Amino acid sequence: MKIFNKTPFLIADISINLFEFADAEKISYLESAKFLIEEAKSCGIDAVMFQSYMVENLISRDVSAFKDLDIDSPNSYYDSIKKYDKFGVGEFKELAAYCREIGMVFLSTPHDFESADYLDGFMDIFKIGSSDLTNIPFIKYIACKNKPILLATGGATLAEIKNAIRAIEEVSTCDVVIMHSILSFPTEYADANLLMIKDLAQNFPDYEIGYSDHTKPDENMMVLTTAVNYGATVIEKHFTFDKNLKGLDSSFAMDGDDVITFKRNVLFLSKINGRMNKQPLICESLARRELRKSIVANKNIKKGDVIKEEDIAFKRPGTGISPSQVEDVVGKEACKDISEDSLIHFEFLK
Repeated sequence: MKIFNKTPFLIADISINLFEFADAEKISYLESAKFLIEEAKSCGIDAVMFQSYMVENLISRDVSAFKDLDIDSPNSYYDSIKKYDKFGVGEFKELAAYCREIGMVFLSTPHDFESADYLDGFMDIFKIGSSDLTNIPFIKYIACKNKPILLATGGATLAEIKNAIRAIEEVSTCDVVIMHSILSFPTEYADANLLMIKDLAQNFPDYEIGYSDHTKPDENMMVLTTAVNYGATVIEKHFTFDKNLKGLDSSFAMDGDDVITFKRNVLFLSKINGRMNKQPLICESLARRELRKSIVANKNIKKGDVIKEEDIAFKRPGTGISPSQVEDVVGKEACKDISEDSLIHFEFLK
């Protein structure tokens, strides 16, 4: 069952960019969030995404735990994430209400149990981020809330995805969209691997497949367009009002012009994709009659002659007997004279 009532369903992740925009415009973070929600709606986006967490629940202060990672300072990493830990239940509840008021879907990815609990009070669909794909206790906790789930799969093996799906199925019958994603920011085009969308569809035929994109928006929005053409029904991408801002997500965020290009592409795709089952179309009717071939007399055939293979040829138009029925003509007796190069019809034969 589809989670959303339109395809593709487009989600704008404005989580970090709202802070960068607020600082640039010298407005409050809530004002920035609402402005970006309005901008997303104005260019045809269906939902907005935020990130919900408390940094102390997200990152360990144990310096030794980071020894194998390419991070200069665990403390600076902690502080850089804490910089965006500005919204709590009050702010998100206000934004959810604002989204309902203007006809947008509110989404936020919880990164801890407390965030999941308060979001449950005013959010209808959960997103489980790639970083929690192997966090089975957390996945089950969210699944027990029996709401649809967007499951991100960045950096995941097929076995890990199956384990996550199994964990959901053990405690819930909620609908799930499995989101292809690459855990690289920004993702190089060569690393996008959009064919994995088809692989996920083959391995999980009972589930919707989506795509969460981290590539830089290309001029013609071919990355997102290709994802849709490969079967992604839900598209998520970071969104900004100004791609010149120097934020963590700005380099791979789309803006309103990108969205308009993408939606134009999707409209064109729906037009040219048409129906799946191969069959003649109305627009082909005349050409079928004009360009196909019929059985014609290769010479003058007299009444009473038995028609032989050398007596016939195959020529346009296709308004007579089809060459596929040649066996129903050869060996038959002509019941009237048939002039050379004229179409043979069954009423001429007996």
